[in-house]
Amino acid sequence: MGSESTFSAQKRTSGTLPTTVSTANGGSRGGRSSSSSLIPRGRQMNKTFNNIKITIICGFVTILVLRGTIGLGNLVSTESEAESLHLIEETNRILAEIRSDKDPTDPDDGPEKFLELNATFSLGPRISMWDEDRKAWLQQNPQFPNYVRGKPRIMLVTGSPPNPCDNAIGDHYLLKGIKNKIDYCRIHGIEIVYNMAHLDKEMAGYWAKLPLIRRLMLSHPEVEWIWWMDSDALFTDMVFELPVSKYKDYNMVIHGYPDLLFEQKSWIALNTGSFLFRNCQWSLDLLDVWAPMGPKGPIREETGRILTANLKGRPAFEADDQSALIYLLISQKERWMSKVFVENSFYLHGFWEGLVDRYEEMIEKYHPGLGDERWPFVTHFVGCKPCGSYGDYPVERCLKSMERAFNFADNQVLNLYGFRHRGLVSPNIKRIRNETVTPLVNVDHFDIRHSTSHMSGSKG
Repeated sequence: MGSESTFSAQKRTSGTLPTTVSTANGGSRGGRSSSSSLIPRGRQMNKTFNNIKITIICGFVTILVLRGTIGLGNLVSTESEAESLHLIEETNRILAEIRSDKDPTDPDDGPEKFLELNATFSLGPRISMWDEDRKAWLQQNPQFPNYVRGKPRIMLVTGSPPNPCDNAIGDHYLLKGIKNKIDYCRIHGIEIVYNMAHLDKEMAGYWAKLPLIRRLMLSHPEVEWIWWMDSDALFTDMVFELPVSKYKDYNMVIHGYPDLLFEQKSWIALNTGSFLFRNCQWSLDLLDVWAPMGPKGPIREETGRILTANLKGRPAFEADDQSALIYLLISQKERWMSKVFVENSFYLHGFWEGLVDRYEEMIEKYHPGLGDERWPFVTHFVGCKPCGSYGDYPVERCLKSMERAFNFADNQVLNLYGFRHRGLVSPNIKRIRNETVTPLVNVDHFDIRHSTSHMSGSKG
C-alpha cells in the first residue's frame, strides 16, 4: 500500500569509452599506434577534418531530434523536471496511503472480521426515556431552545467518505455540493453538519448515515429535526421552505408514494436520499430496528436476498438502507406508519433525469418558491456517483447535468449581488445589474430571505 513501483531504471556499470590504447610494444598512453605512422600526413589531416565535420553534423541532428521530441527549453530544465516528477510520485504515494484507509502507525488488526449471521447488532446502549430526559434538559438549558422565533430548530446533515475521490473531478463536485447546501442553510437559518468519518465500521456504505443520525440526536438535544441529505443531492429551489407546521403530528418525513409502497411493494416507493427525523424516542426506536439489517458481511448479504424476494423490481445485491426501511414499514405498518409522513406535494427528492433538461423552460414560465415539478426543491443525482469509479449513467452526462443543476441554483444566490452565470454549463459569471447609490433598494427587492419571510407570513 503506497509503495513505489518495484521496477527502477538500471545504470550501466561502465558509462565511458576507453581512453587508452594498448600496443603490442607497450606504447605510451594516448600515443599513436605504430600503423598510423605509415599514413601520409596530408591524408591523415584530411581524414581528421572529415571526422570533425561528421561529428558536428551528428551533433546538430541530435539537437534537432531532441528539440522536436522534448523541446529545446527542457534540455536545460532536467533538474526542475526531476523535482516535479518526484513531487508527483510522492503525492501519489500519500494518496495511495490515504485511500488504503489505514494509518501506518496503527497496530495491524489482521484481516477484517464480520459479524456472524445470527449475531445481534445495535447502534449503542438501549435508550428508553429519551423524551423525558430531553424535555428536562431543555428546561434546564433555556439558552438552547428547540424552537427559535416559532420555528423548530433544524440540522441538515450530509457527508462523504473519508478518503479522496477516485478522480479529482469528483472532489470538485463534492465541493460544489456542500457550497450549495451551505447557501441554502444560510438563507433559511438551518444548522449544517458535514461528516467525513465512519462512526461505525460495521455500517459503512449506504448505512453510514444511521449511526451518525443517532449520535447527533443524542449530542444535540436542542435540535428538533435532523434532516439527512445525500452528497449527490442539490437544492435547486433556494426560496422554497419546508412546510414544517404540517408535520407537527409526525416524526419522519420522507419523499415517496403510498400506492407504490403498499399496493405494489416497490423497492423505489421511498427515497432515503433526503428525509427528516424528529429528535424523539420514536426515532431512536426505529433506528434500533432498522440498523440490525445493515452490518457488513453475511448479515447484509442475507438481508439483501430477503429484500430482493419481497420487494418488486429490486435487483439482487446486498441490503441497502432504503430497501430495508421500505420492507420494515410494509411488514410492521401498524407500528410505524402513523408517524411517517410520505411527502410528494413537492420534490423533497427529485430524480435528476427528468428535470435538468427543463431548467430553461422553468426559468421562462415559472419562478422559485414552488418546490414541485415546476421548480424542483431538490434535484438528486441518483446513480451518477461522481466520486466513485463507476456509475449507472455516462460520466459526461452526469457531470454536465450536475453543472446545470448547480448553476441553476447558484443564479438564485448570485442575483442579490447583481450577477449570473453566463450559461447553465458555464462556471463564469456576468454582471446583470449595475451598482447604484441606493443599494438597500436592491436588498429589499432581491434578497431571498425576504421572499421566504413573506411566504412564511402568508402560510401562518
